[in-house]
Amino acid sequence: MESLYRYVWIVPVCPFVTSILIGAGLLFFPKAVNSLRRIVAFLSILALTISMFISILFFYQELKNQTSFNSSFYWVVNQQLYLELGFSLDSFISIMLVLVTSIGFLVMIYSDSYMSHDRAYVRFFVYLGLFTASMLGLILSPNLIQIYIFWELVGIFSYLLIGFWFSRPSAANACQKAFITNRIGDFGLLLGILGFYWLTGSFEINYVIERCNQLIIIDNSQLFFINLCATLLFFGPVAKSAQFPLHIWLPDAMEGPTPISALIHAATMVAAGIFLVAKMFLLFKVLSFTMNVICWIGAITAFLGATIALAQTDLKRGLAYSTMSQLGYMMLALGVGSYRAALFHLITHAYSKALLFLGSGSVIHSMESIIGYSPNKNQNIIFMGGLRKYMPVTGITFLLGTLSISGIPPFACFWSKDQIIVSAWSYSPILGVIVSFTAGLTSFYMFRIYFLTFEGDLRTDLARTEDPAKFQLNLQISTSPILETHTNIYKISSFLGNRIDSNKSFYLSNWIQNLIKNNNVQNSLNPSYGSDSKHFIQPKESDWILICPLIILTIPTIFIGFFGSIIFPKLINFDSSLDLSYDSLTIVMNSNYWFDFIREAIPSTIIASVGIVISFIIYGPASFYSRDLRENIDPKSDGILGFLLNTIYNWSYNRAYIDKLYNFVFIRGTRLSAKSISLFDQWVIDGIVNGIGISSFFGGEGIKYGQVGRISLYLFGLILGIISLLIVQIFRFDVIPSII
Repeated sequence: MESLYRYVWIVPVCPFVTSILIGAGLLFFPKAVNSLRRIVAFLSILALTISMFISILFFYQELKNQTSFNSSFYWVVNQQLYLELGFSLDSFISIMLVLVTSIGFLVMIYSDSYMSHDRAYVRFFVYLGLFTASMLGLILSPNLIQIYIFWELVGIFSYLLIGFWFSRPSAANACQKAFITNRIGDFGLLLGILGFYWLTGSFEINYVIERCNQLIIIDNSQLFFINLCATLLFFGPVAKSAQFPLHIWLPDAMEGPTPISALIHAATMVAAGIFLVAKMFLLFKVLSFTMNVICWIGAITAFLGATIALAQTDLKRGLAYSTMSQLGYMMLALGVGSYRAALFHLITHAYSKALLFLGSGSVIHSMESIIGYSPNKNQNIIFMGGLRKYMPVTGITFLLGTLSISGIPPFACFWSKDQIIVSAWSYSPILGVIVSFTAGLTSFYMFRIYFLTFEGDLRTDLARTEDPAKFQLNLQISTSPILETHTNIYKISSFLGNRIDSNKSFYLSNWIQNLIKNNNVQNSLNPSYGSDSKHFIQPKESDWILICPLIILTIPTIFIGFFGSIIFPKLINFDSSLDLSYDSLTIVMNSNYWFDFIREAIPSTIIASVGIVISFIIYGPASFYSRDLRENIDPKSDGILGFLLNTIYNWSYNRAYIDKLYNFVFIRGTRLSAKSISLFDQWVIDGIVNGIGISSFFGGEGIKYGQVGRISLYLFGLILGIISLLIVQIFRFDVIPSII
């Protein structure tokens, strides 16, 4: 068995080496490598497939044996410092390996079609492979230094992928925002790691945990410093897992390609923070102050993410705030000590959210064929509706993911979320109220997204009537025969005064092909062209490469909750001496457990159902209300209720004003302080120095004119000075005493 575990290093090395080789070829032979798109995709998918099968093999072994394995070698050897590299494997790590490799595998298959029209197709697969390999390396790391190395690699490749379409200012700004925000958390993480090294003299996680527990028992005076180090260490997960107040980068990360959004939100970057807290859980558990910080940060994040998601109109941003809220659930569970529930929800949420994000990519692709390349419109759910009729597979799979995230039985997230809610109520009634109310909000905003996107009537006419002249001009351009090549697209775009970058040209050409393929060009120029016309450009279901990952992801979305509730207690075990119980949620296969479980699950199911019903009344296909809730609210006539609803809507739509607050305090504040310091330096610091120089200059100039070289004049000045001194001397000895 030990000899088998020694080959676990193949899991991260496979995609890493493949991506490095492809990247080197792209650097030295760009034309040749760019012409081998399908070969590059095949090699990347093959490498991750090997990693996935090896991970599944180790997971199977853990199911049978529940053993752990560590292997390392010295990297840096010094008289005072020893750094090691290696890998560790246990039940939790084997589950995470399967999670990352399986979702990464499906995302790569999906990306082959989704990015097929992008000129930087090969570069995308290089970044994708390195991103996945970095996360796998982080999972297998046995010490804090190695975790920090891969932690930063995950951050670097997320920066490159979020800003993949860097020619768009919004994408360039988004990747910088993500990078800078994570640097704040990573600085705290580094301080925490160094603090623990100062305390224990080691970076090995198991030794650090054991030594800190001993220090707390032997010398309670060290408790404050250990809490400080643990809190600083927690800053890293706060940023990586988008916890309040460092959550602001996550919705803007939607500027990257949709496959990356799925991977970041499901199994890589945001999961890294939860993973690290879980890895250090046996240390955090004995630190009551740190545990309180973790649980309350998680509760605030869960509630804040749910409230902001209520009024978002961008499909991907709505899902992003959903991820933020669910990550808050996981952090809350870790903070209250429900370790298994947190890890269980990490897994169930990963598959469900990957399904939702890949489904949103299918929708966006379809909307581009109607509206064209316009992220502000083809991702806006206000311009969608009724897509389930045209895209049944995408619609049904998206519904299954929505049901799971909403916590409806028997879907995956129901099992894990219910455990978190019960644990929160057991820990504190206040936390129980927060997570229960958040559960209702979750089902409300998730079904709002589903109803506005897939039910009712198609509302693409709103995109046309928003700016009719511009839309008609774009329509004429799109149907012009001269736009069959990218060169002519550049010419027309230059004529319009809005130059289209290379990525947009690919999307625009794809849009043109769909227009010509599906409809009569002449009828599309008819003023009566609209949703009632038989020549209307209808949305189409995505191709099978995009659809297959969606269908495959529905399997864990439906079944993994039940499967996990059975195997989790067997896999996730601790030494009984650590007193780490599974609260009241220990899974035992007997009738008493299932009776209690159903009894405890009824309240959370009712809360989720109430949220769905309210969402159906407001946003359902037979709704009596407008799709834009603000149109139904008149603060003057509706009194306190109207004012309250309008306030809530504005709070949600403006992201709780947190981005504006940060912009005012940190960005404008930094600029103002920089200008103030610059003025102080210019007029005070430099002013003193320059004043001394100027005074010396004018003093010298003045004295220069007094030096004429005439002895008589010098004697006259000397006599004048002597007389002045005599007068002062007489005044000093005669006048002053008489006055006194």
